[in-house]
Amino acid sequence: MIVHDLTTPALLVDVDALDANLADMAAALPGPRLRPHVKAHKTTSLARRQASLGHPGFTCATIREVEGMAAAGLGEDLLLANEVLDARRLGALDARITVAIDSDETLAAAVAGGVREVLVDVNVGLPRCGIAPALAGGLADRARAAGLTVRGVMGYEGHLMMLGDVEERAKLTEECMAKLLAAHADVGGELVSGGGTGTYALNRWVTEIQAGSYALMDTAYSAAGLPFRQALTVLATVVSVTAPAGEMPGWAVADVGLKSLGMDHGNPIVPGAQVWFCSDEHTTFAPDEPVKAGDRVRVLPAHVDPTIALHERMHLVQGDEILDTWAVDLRGW
Repeated sequence: MIVHDLTTPALLVDVDALDANLADMAAALPGPRLRPHVKAHKTTSLARRQASLGHPGFTCATIREVEGMAAAGLGEDLLLANEVLDARRLGALDARITVAIDSDETLAAAVAGGVREVLVDVNVGLPRCGIAPALAGGLADRARAAGLTVRGVMGYEGHLMMLGDVEERAKLTEECMAKLLAAHADVGGELVSGGGTGTYALNRWVTEIQAGSYALMDTAYSAAGLPFRQALTVLATVVSVTAPAGEMPGWAVADVGLKSLGMDHGNPIVPGAQVWFCSDEHTTFAPDEPVKAGDRVRVLPAHVDPTIALHERMHLVQGDEILDTWAVDLRGW
């Protein structure tokens, strides 16, 4: 098949860019220094490529992702870097599973679910999950008293990932990690887990980086000056063209919209065009050069993770040739 044979919208992955991104990150963070985050791509076939480059452990965001990774034989060391209040599905899996906890309630859920290992999730500045650094040691003590192994701490400086000023990003990362290391001094354990694509080269304080978006990339991370290539695009078909009339400029409409693009980081990019807006099924754009109905355009999403979650499969392409198709088999709940 070739790209033109696909029904649109369709998720495309440039295989050369993907392989280069995976190789570059493996060189920067070899082996267990990288714990790839599968929430970015939700695809066990892609995770298997990451494992083949020497990364034995993975980060997951949902129980469904943990289950799918275990079923695919990728369960050597899975971290659910998220709080859950019902862990019963995890305890039954044939895999090594570690769960993040930040409260007595999430600790109790891990015990009730048969989970044996935990990380204490520490709030390092992002107002989301995580216990205050000064309280982390007490939670770890209670976890050990309940019979759990506490492997260490994790903290996510997610609010810093896309800061445009790299020096500011580095300075604030150090401040966040000082909080995490203070908590780790009280908690103990061999792991200090954190970081992401935006701070992978700056965060020198953690033992492992939880990066995920680097593999496929999006326009928001590209704008932050990261060195990885844009591997992900959404193939669209131009379905309507309006010619200029008087003072009214012309525009075109492609069949990719809110139901096939993650929009929380802003509009997508259509190369060689100005995107005006997106609606449920459409992207309206003003092309630099004339287009006609039936033309194909490749749309670059602003946020990779929610874009992937909207699609059932991704097509690996080299130019216009489709080399393989992978199921996005970790999506859903």
